[in-house]
Amino acid sequence: MEKLLLNIPAIHCGHCAHTIKMELSDLVGVNSVDVDTEKKEISIDFEPPANEQEIRDLLAEINYPAEK
Repeated sequence: MEKLLLNIPAIHCGHCAHTIKMELSDLVGVNSVDVDTEKKEISIDFEPPANEQEIRDLLAEINYPAEK
């Protein structure tokens, strides 16, 4: 299992956190998603077939792009 920590500047509230959790949880291989709205960070535990690029692409698609 891999762990990914991403900074998401567009996170502003609980609704943002809920949207991110729901969307990422739908990806096959994503086991958990934790969102810290104060730090504007998300922590994702995942395993194949999910991968970092797929996660980043989905975040960009739902208008919560991760900083590089």
